[in-house]
Amino acid sequence: MDYLYAVLKSCVDPVFVVFVLLVIAVALCWFSVKKNGGALFLLLTTVIIYGASIAPVANYLAYSLEGDYIRNRQDAGQSFDVLVVLGGGSYDIRSRSETHLSNATVARLSHAVLLYHRQPSKYFVCSGDGPGTVPEADLMADLALAFGVPKERIRIEAKSQTTWENAYEVGKIFPHKNISIGLVTSGYHMRRAQREFEKIFPKVTPLPAHFLYASPDRNVVVRFMPQAAELLKTGTVIKEKVGHLWYSIRGI
Repeated sequence: MDYLYAVLKSCVDPVFVVFVLLVIAVALCWFSVKKNGGALFLLLTTVIIYGASIAPVANYLAYSLEGDYIRNRQDAGQSFDVLVVLGGGSYDIRSRSETHLSNATVARLSHAVLLYHRQPSKYFVCSGDGPGTVPEADLMADLALAFGVPKERIRIEAKSQTTWENAYEVGKIFPHKNISIGLVTSGYHMRRAQREFEKIFPKVTPLPAHFLYASPDRNVVVRFMPQAAELLKTGTVIKEKVGHLWYSIRGI
């Protein structure tokens, strides 16, 4: 019954509903007008949406960015001179005059705090401005303090808007570059972040906070049903790959 419940719950996912409607539209176009170019375009659109919204494809794309960090863990009992956590976004709720951290930022910060409590570092750096009114680095620092990181260990870098700026601005805080850096960010973002930080600091250890990739669900039917969560994964990976391409073009 649980298996059937999971399938039925997946049927009301907005992406699945849109996919079904597209399939119906393709069928109507295909059988109503022969050699209809519009039907072929609609069919192509349906195939793309389907592929981008199923777990096998989303996981494959995520693993292409995260695989090295999934296979090789480097956070077991290590100590670092500086633990750096990169912001992953924030947003305003203007009616409440509040700025909130995104789920990705909270995941990164909580992972960094856990690592700090296992093996305290000399400094705990919160990096990133973010799109919200209040810099996300300030909000992260407040949370880190609430989670037990001593105030005298926390350093705030609240100017950077991009990954390479994260590395550049953190580099300005520490004039001596031959220090060990524990770098905390999302798994999908780690490759680009690590590359930028290694241009400034020779000793960087990647400490991914979370991964988009997930081991295959035992419910095979759901695995091949289009789902909004899987489409979000695919979109996140594609944006990150565009970031890699953009940095390559600019020579960053």
